[in-house]
Amino acid sequence: MFEDHNESIKDIVLEANLLNETQVGSLWDAHLQTGKSFADTLVDSGLLDRTTVLEAVAKHLNVPYIPVPPEFVSDDLKRMLKPEQAHKYNVVPYAVDPNKVTFLAKDPLNFSIVDELSFILQRDVELAVTDPDLVHAAVVKTYGDLQSSLEDFLHEIEDITGLDENASESEISSKASQAPIVRFVDLVLQEAVKAKASDIHFEPFENQFRIRYRIDGALYEMAPPPKSLASSVIARVKVMSSLNIAERRIPQDGRIKTTVGGRPVDLRVSTLPTQFGESVVLRILDKSVVNLDLVNLSMQDEIMEGIRDLVNRPNGIFIVTGPTGSGKTTTLYSALREVNVPEVKILTAEDPVEYEIEGIMQVQINHQVGLTFASALRSFLRQDPDTIMVGEIRDLETAQIAVQASLTGHVVLSTLHTNDAPGAVTRLIDMGLEPYLISASLEGILGQRLLRRICKHCRTAYEPDQNIIDMLDVDPLEIADKQFYYGRGCSECSHSGYKGRQGLFELMMINDRLRELITGKAPTLVLKQCAIENGMRTLRDDGLRCIFDGLTTIEEVLKYT
Repeated sequence: MFEDHNESIKDIVLEANLLNETQVGSLWDAHLQTGKSFADTLVDSGLLDRTTVLEAVAKHLNVPYIPVPPEFVSDDLKRMLKPEQAHKYNVVPYAVDPNKVTFLAKDPLNFSIVDELSFILQRDVELAVTDPDLVHAAVVKTYGDLQSSLEDFLHEIEDITGLDENASESEISSKASQAPIVRFVDLVLQEAVKAKASDIHFEPFENQFRIRYRIDGALYEMAPPPKSLASSVIARVKVMSSLNIAERRIPQDGRIKTTVGGRPVDLRVSTLPTQFGESVVLRILDKSVVNLDLVNLSMQDEIMEGIRDLVNRPNGIFIVTGPTGSGKTTTLYSALREVNVPEVKILTAEDPVEYEIEGIMQVQINHQVGLTFASALRSFLRQDPDTIMVGEIRDLETAQIAVQASLTGHVVLSTLHTNDAPGAVTRLIDMGLEPYLISASLEGILGQRLLRRICKHCRTAYEPDQNIIDMLDVDPLEIADKQFYYGRGCSECSHSGYKGRQGLFELMMINDRLRELITGKAPTLVLKQCAIENGMRTLRDDGLRCIFDGLTTIEEVLKYT
């Protein structure tokens, strides 16, 4: 409830004198620890009920509180919005008078909804407060399901003509602003956010235009729109992200801030010229889906405590490794949240800034003007920081400045692309960093992967084939009494058998023995063996734990470890 407005709810509760500052302080700590919204933490504590919180929000906003959405919405009210608009803002028309229109909103604290609806309707708009959990059901009941409206809409726009290759900038802009194109792109974004997709791919081919969503790491194709729409849809996305619509020969990067499903969503946009037009990928940065808290990363307690120990040390380097899309940035943000207090100055250099976090100074890397990781890091040292995060150590210069920063009393967090934790040491040596500097500054390395979690609605026990068990390379006695599971497939998981993601982690804490081996340029295998003797659980070991706990399948663990 009100996930994007924790600070606002805190202020409203204090303003209304519903609780004292001590109570609010302890509940705020509980909210940070659990990752639940502050409003839900209030209700779960038993100190306030849901109605009291909602009434306080309504009083603060000076709008009506409606306990339950109406059973039916009249046709006159319903016609005020198109179905995709109702879904986009997660609102239901409630009342209209000569002065204003009142909507029930899932997120009445999102003031941009008022501005956008006022512009669409050319009238004053008010958002009444009701139970947020009931609003989306009311939207679906009034306007139908989004998926069916998307499929219906595809039939309506089959005859729209595309853009000519030599179209002028004004022609492109005019086409991209046509109501059907705007409506179609909005529907695609809404469907992606609803499905909790991490990326949307717009891909033009010779005879078709594909749109694919990446959900839980796997790509799923939606019903393909007509090929003639490709150039207009891509132009619309470029207009939304303030890119040069006339430039189709070079890659471009941009950003979109919009409202989807009634809440603010950031989209990172990347275009790439291909043989049959521009390919566009949108990375969806939805803070309400990603809980930036170590407790929510489903890692083992000893690894979580190890990370807390590393980020709270007075100095040293902590590196997170793994392939692209393994959740490294999320882990680093969650680690920073542990030390994000007024007494600690935190600076980050990122390419790009993925999530804006209050209390942290975040710098966007810009290679075009010479603002690289190395130059940003060098400037950071003159800004009196305590903790520094560098998005990625890509070259020797960045690595050297990171070491210098750690040796002069700063904690430095960063990422590397390696297969496992011990491999990070070899990568740094390959970059040209002196082994004695690595051993002096490095405090810990976390290796991680993200794999798909079995859908809890259709999880089923089964007896796996012996060949697959042999591939796990485990002692038969270890699995003698263990149960294995898979997802049968159901409507909850779109019949994939998987829903959500599960992290695998291995934490290599650097001790004196490892420092000696690093200084002596020991091979990765030797470092790994030493780390295991010191108690490190490998990614494969953590994968076995997830299999035996019924969190994921053997196939997923074999694929990623």
